[in-house]
Amino acid sequence: MFAPPKEIVADVFARYPDPLRTGSSASDWNAGQPSGLASSSFLEGPSFDREGVLWCVDVVNGRLLNIDAAGQFSVAAEYDGWPNGLKIRDDGLVFVADYKHGIMVHEPGSKTVKPYLTRAHMERFKAVNDLFFGGNGDLFFTDQGMTGLHDPTGRVFRVRPDGKVDCLLSNVPSPNGLVLDLTENTLFVAVTRANAVWRAPLVGDRVTKVGVFLQLSGGLGPDGLALNAAGGLAVAHAGMGAVWIFSDRGEPLYRVNTPGGNLSTNVAFGGPSNNVLYITESASGQIYRATLDVPGKPMFSHRST
Repeated sequence: MFAPPKEIVADVFARYPDPLRTGSSASDWNAGQPSGLASSSFLEGPSFDREGVLWCVDVVNGRLLNIDAAGQFSVAAEYDGWPNGLKIRDDGLVFVADYKHGIMVHEPGSKTVKPYLTRAHMERFKAVNDLFFGGNGDLFFTDQGMTGLHDPTGRVFRVRPDGKVDCLLSNVPSPNGLVLDLTENTLFVAVTRANAVWRAPLVGDRVTKVGVFLQLSGGLGPDGLALNAAGGLAVAHAGMGAVWIFSDRGEPLYRVNTPGGNLSTNVAFGGPSNNVLYITESASGQIYRATLDVPGKPMFSHRST
């Protein structure tokens, strides 16, 4: 039996300004959500750049956002899309998993968002959700669409730096956040509608012996993932108002609570020592933070301070 996880209450770092919460409840994105999830804004995809600026997205309003050290929001780009996940490549280029269009790309300062990958092997995606870069430049992303236990056909893709696209999984009931382990030989995938995190060992162009690493209960299911420097997982549990911190063996160590709402959608490590966990809480339109004893795994090979 595992010991009960310690509880940490996160504090508010930033609140999305009301004038930017302009989405209509009748919008196409809101119309496609389960009852109770329609919103005038929806924060997701936190990620830090080399200068320590926090980026995230507003799915409903098609915005890429910057949040400075004082918690002030600014709009980096606004376009006709549903940006759901965001990661920054080692060269500083911003990549977006757009639920409406596919994988998009943004050059900071350009104010534009352009297509990067809208098809795989001539097929359109169901609706991509989140993405992650390996140290060798491989881009992994989830193709979630409206899949679930009723339709377990969500997919996970990898794009090599040379442009080769591999479909690694095609039987996932709602694939969401994803991250590589410390050795980058195993991919962890949040499977929202199964309320689980899968472990997918990588062998060449395929995965093998895929299994359940974590089985959660309650809420809506796991959403965003992040890895810490010890190989443990931070799992945003949407519908629970919490982020769980697990050891590399899957032991529950901490529950980080977001008291302003239950939609803890995604996480990113930041701060001078990279040990502050930032959490997007989409119900209240706030970003929370909590200081942890183990820092996050660095996203870049080196970083400005």
